[in-house]
Amino acid sequence: MSLPNGFLDELRSRICLSDVVGRKVQWDLRKSNQARGDMWAPCPFHQEKTASFHVDDNKGFYYCFGCQAKGDAIGFIKETENVNFIEAVEILASEVGLQMPEFDPKSKEKADRNKILLEIMEQSVNFFRLTLNSNQGKHALEYLKKRGLSSDAIERFEIGFAPADQTTLTQKLKDKGYDLDAIIETGMSVKSDESNRLYDRFRARIMFPIRDSRGRCIAFGGRSLDPTARAKYLNSPETPLFDKGSNLYNLVSARSAVGRGEPLIVAEGYMDVIALDSGNFNGAIAPLGTAITEKQLQLMWRISPEPIIALDGDKAGLRAAYRLIDLSLPLLRTGKALRFSIMPEGKDPDDLIRNEGASVFKNLIDEAVPMVDLIWKREIEGKSFDSPERRAGLDKSLSDVIALIKDKNLKNHYRDALF
Repeated sequence: MSLPNGFLDELRSRICLSDVVGRKVQWDLRKSNQARGDMWAPCPFHQEKTASFHVDDNKGFYYCFGCQAKGDAIGFIKETENVNFIEAVEILASEVGLQMPEFDPKSKEKADRNKILLEIMEQSVNFFRLTLNSNQGKHALEYLKKRGLSSDAIERFEIGFAPADQTTLTQKLKDKGYDLDAIIETGMSVKSDESNRLYDRFRARIMFPIRDSRGRCIAFGGRSLDPTARAKYLNSPETPLFDKGSNLYNLVSARSAVGRGEPLIVAEGYMDVIALDSGNFNGAIAPLGTAITEKQLQLMWRISPEPIIALDGDKAGLRAAYRLIDLSLPLLRTGKALRFSIMPEGKDPDDLIRNEGASVFKNLIDEAVPMVDLIWKREIEGKSFDSPERRAGLDKSLSDVIALIKDKNLKNHYRDALF
């Protein structure tokens, strides 16, 4: 009995492994580091007095150095509750409020269909990369070089170019034997309402493949080189493979970098991420053309307990920071936080690294402020508190903010910091 594509990824993104394991063990608080999601306890699977059972929240896995027991949250529930795989999934899904899918005989058919869709996406990656290095992509390659991208960066991020012709990719995919409905389903081709003909969704654009947590290409972002284009950036539509609000650009590489001790830096867009990576800030990610969603925030916290949000230093950047604060407050808990690094006005990470160097950006990251500082800034900036009524109003505003925090311990610390 198979589960729909992406269901287990969604379930795991909502689970904190130490919360699941913590019901069965007594943590060794001297050895553990809760802020980093690095927890130790005596093993629940064999008798011992020392804490050799390790839980890594960021990776979502446990391992016992005594008996070699290992697994994820689903495996832990299977072993400790004596249930099968599907029953363990049902238990965890119920706890995190995720509805179990209805199983039907078409599940295998859907899985087979998604396999074809993924093949089409990989064929598209290859086509765009070849086009970038052809005469058709010459001006796009020159643009990337002018923006400071090295050949190595272009190769690592698999950047390509979609030709201006309306049907080149569609025809290539048809020639390889893919049916038109599947090509449309991936979002790579669009059917014209007027002529009923197929045409390429992405035309005359620099192409950035978007890969999921398993490294599979599920979508693209395309940047136009035409300054008069209606949209500078165009993303793939939502498809059976792609849920825009549940994925992050450069997720796999950033996760590996954070595992090596680098900070998780959340930038605004593709070019920022590539500039950061080229400047040796390898833990860079970006949302996909929208404001950060709750799913994306939870995914970030699975990678790092304290992502650093790098925002443009203008009013729009601050508004984005405040929106993220409002989203995150009810989700905060001990060991899960955000820090903010505000760029100089008129600059973004790409500009800063190219024009002033990686060391300047590193200083800004090192000086990133905790979320509570921005909350205070938002509540007092441009206001006067020269009367008891105004000061009482500030107290109420701050109390309303604190009330959104569900973690009692954290709520107390915020109250201490703001009053």
